[in-house]
Amino acid sequence: MEQADTSKRVFEDLPVAAALRTMVVPTIFSQIIVLIYNMADTFFVGRTNNPYMVAATSLILPVFNITLCLAGLAGVGGGTLISRLLGVHNEDEARRVSAFSFYLSILITAVFSLGTAIFMGPLLNLLGAGANTIDFARQYAFCVIVLGGVPTVLSNVMSNLIRSVGRSRQAGAGIMLGGLLNIALDPLFMFVLMSPGNEVLGAGIATFLSNCVACLYFGAVIFRMGKGSIITFRLKYGMPAGKNIFAIFAVGIPSAVATFLFDLDYVIVDKLMVSYNDFALAAIGIVLKVERLPLNVGLGICQGMLPLVAYTFAAGNRKRMEDTIRLALRVGLVVAAVSIVLYQLFAPQLIRFFIQDELTVSLATQFLRIRVLATPLMFSSFFTVYLFQAFGMGSKSLFLGVVRWLGFNIPMLFILNACVGMMGIVWSQVTADTLTVILSIFFYRRFRPKFPQDTPL
Repeated sequence: MEQADTSKRVFEDLPVAAALRTMVVPTIFSQIIVLIYNMADTFFVGRTNNPYMVAATSLILPVFNITLCLAGLAGVGGGTLISRLLGVHNEDEARRVSAFSFYLSILITAVFSLGTAIFMGPLLNLLGAGANTIDFARQYAFCVIVLGGVPTVLSNVMSNLIRSVGRSRQAGAGIMLGGLLNIALDPLFMFVLMSPGNEVLGAGIATFLSNCVACLYFGAVIFRMGKGSIITFRLKYGMPAGKNIFAIFAVGIPSAVATFLFDLDYVIVDKLMVSYNDFALAAIGIVLKVERLPLNVGLGICQGMLPLVAYTFAAGNRKRMEDTIRLALRVGLVVAAVSIVLYQLFAPQLIRFFIQDELTVSLATQFLRIRVLATPLMFSSFFTVYLFQAFGMGSKSLFLGVVRWLGFNIPMLFILNACVGMMGIVWSQVTADTLTVILSIFFYRRFRPKFPQDTPL
């Protein structure tokens, strides 16, 4: 079977460096496009020079990010399990897990989207929408969450499932297609097809349509894999075993929680910085976007590595698994080191791409040069979480994720803000992630999976 041959070639036959390159490069490109795509609506809405429109789209962002958490639940949980099942050559159970993950994502997202539609008014009030922003926020939420929730989540879930069988190029291409299409459709709908005053609605429609197209692309990819494909929508194979349903949630829930807490940390940074002045708030807002580039590259490395580690772990191929882990870690740390150098040298120029005000540029330059120091620490932290996900050790990845954000990062924001002030907020990431890395190293050495022939590393 072609798909089985593809999985075997990538997971078993290719040299480790070639296999990692095959899986990681498309994922990195898709992560970069995701980063640009996430800023596209805000960028184009900002061209209206209407602060209420900008505020409305920003208000909906945390709710939209919850849909990505839902995608992680079914996509990461199901995808890592499929790779492990292929490692033990249990293709039939992998098919059952694939179909279950697909319909699970539809169900939970439909419930979330319906709940958002029913409780739209109270939700917008809770988010802080006022008289000037609530109509814009309602338009945007209806398009990207109520109508667009299912295609958004399905696109991400199918991307993870397709990547789990070694087809990283197709998985990355679909995400890139959706992102690039959204960037192209935004100005078309906002400034050409929609009348003035409806720019937010145009941005929402563009986002909805781009995610629908990406969803259709992934459906076509899976359809072309054939009836015997590992990744399937067909329910005829039956339900997965109870232990495997549990395994999906055991890994998927920690992934969803980690995504949610990551976004919560950014929200708290903004809330604390607003107490100083508007220039500081604008500066940290820009920095939080700019610093995501090396982080998204790191995420691409981890996402591409995950199926390789999951497969080789389940297959009992310790040497290939550890070679993959070491190479991925080295590549990620090199990317982080290069980003530190480039951001130290070119921070002012990067900031001026977003804003020209000299006071804001000065503050943002300071902030960026400090926060980028945490890049290798952040990469190492979520690298360890991804490893435990690959091993199917959901409770371990959940513990690390929760302790990182609720034990170190978020408390450190409040502590350093109280003790040092504005710059304490900026230094909190380095301080907290230093503690997280120490914990992660100890945790990995203590709980990494054992093989029969295990000897100390």
